Amino acid sequence: MKVLLVDDHPLVLSALQQVIQRVGSGTTVLGVDSAAAARAALAQDSDYDLVMLDLALGDADGFDVLVEFRAAYPAVPVVVVSASDRASDVIRAIDSGAMGFVPKRSSHGELHEALRMVMTGAMYVPPSMLGLDFSRAVHMGDTVPGVMRSGPDSGFMAADVAPLGPAARPEPHQKVPTLADVGLTPRQSEVLSLLLQGLPNKLIARQLNLSVETVKDHVAAVLRALGVSSRTQAVLAVSQMTQGQGGSFAWRLPPR
Repeated sequence: MKVLLVDDHPLVLSALQQVIQRVGSGTTVLGVDSAAAARAALAQDSDYDLVMLDLALGDADGFDVLVEFRAAYPAVPVVVVSASDRASDVIRAIDSGAMGFVPKRSSHGELHEALRMVMTGAMYVPPSMLGLDFSRAVHMGDTVPGVMRSGPDSGFMAADVAPLGPAARPEPHQKVPTLADVGLTPRQSEVLSLLLQGLPNKLIARQLNLSVETVKDHVAAVLRALGVSSRTQAVLAVSQMTQGQGGSFAWRLPPR
């Protein structure tokens, strides 16, 4: 595994390099301390398996860099590693295309598990985010304006953060539903698997050989089935369902 690690704190950069290299004997890590250095590294060699990105960089806003890298290198997953574990930052990172969010206070084991999940096609969500009541997050002010964006290819059904529906946020006495309970069709399951990778509708359409309009219809059906109103909420809902089944904090893609 070839990893590009971006963090502007030398001690953190060195420590993370050592931890990541322990994932496997074939793991190599290039550490850089700025967005500019990361851009240069990717321009010279974009054949990375993973980019790990700190949000608090000295020369750029980490969220802007995340969006930039996802647009320029869509085949390279990005995992955010941040000192923050605010719900708003996790949501915004996922909304911007991150395949995972790892708080820096996580254990080595949690970091390794996050990397393993992402490299096997899963999306990692911090355990603290599972079961989040979005309506409560709004009332507490733990959101960022514009996090839930709407646009012609965003696939989002609403511009505002809305509460998770009953399928995603059951009452305490209710059994947590599973994906099987949701009743997605095989095609909807395929769309969901690509949606959870952060792919926009155009790329989903290309991979499944469908029209963009058909993909939009499938995305809308998936969100309705999950009882949510955005892709970000879908990620959290699926993660919660997986945890409810005694699994890990991500839903793995079905074999293709």
